[in-house]
Amino acid sequence: MHGLSEKVVIVTGGAGGIGSAVCRRFAAEGASVAVFDLNAAAAEKLAAELSATGAKVRGYAVDIASGDRVEAAVAEVEADLGPIDILVNNAGWDYGGRFIDSDPAIWEKIIAINLVGPLNMHRAVLKRMSARGRGRVVNVSSDAGRVGSSGEAVYSACKGGIISFSKTMAREMARKQINVNVVCPGPTDTALFRDFAGEGESAEKLKGALTKAIPFGRLGQPDDLVGAICFLASDEAAFITGQVISVSGGLTMAG
Repeated sequence: MHGLSEKVVIVTGGAGGIGSAVCRRFAAEGASVAVFDLNAAAAEKLAAELSATGAKVRGYAVDIASGDRVEAAVAEVEADLGPIDILVNNAGWDYGGRFIDSDPAIWEKIIAINLVGPLNMHRAVLKRMSARGRGRVVNVSSDAGRVGSSGEAVYSACKGGIISFSKTMAREMARKQINVNVVCPGPTDTALFRDFAGEGESAEKLKGALTKAIPFGRLGQPDDLVGAICFLASDEAAFITGQVISVSGGLTMAG
């Protein structure tokens, strides 16, 4: 895709299923990639693997729920790799169950990772992009934030908030030539999905029901998300901002 080579990219949750697929694609396109992940060892492992191919990739241990750590890590990236051109907010976490049975301590963790974390990342990165008058942000939300999802009430609330926040940032940042867009995965076969689904017969029933409901007849795979994310980060999408794209195999088709 045009305009990704030599760009500096941050991918949060970069060592996970979708995140690592995104990092691999950006590295293949010639971008310099900063892998942000709470799991320091996983971030370093991915960075080492991709660096061995000749790509410029570095791993950073970052708890995005900590504003201070985010600010420090973003400054480290700019010192190590150069000015940040692209931010992909991908990190996420969920815990399944009926809302009325849920523990407020779990709410706080879900909100910290899925809502507060991206806000911290936007504040740290956008002020730098704004000063330079350029940049791309792609926020990975979820179809749960567009249409709701049983057993994911607080997660859905956070992801819906990210969609609304992204549209607001798109408006605020447009005069600075910064694009802000959203990609919403449907059910995707990642560690996060497997943790949510659990194990045993109930997990297989859930997976089977979702597979049956998806018109393409399968769960999404991390690589299914990469094209939409990289497209929105590229020069191909220079005149696109404030938009939401569902990547769900046709499960959700609402506008």
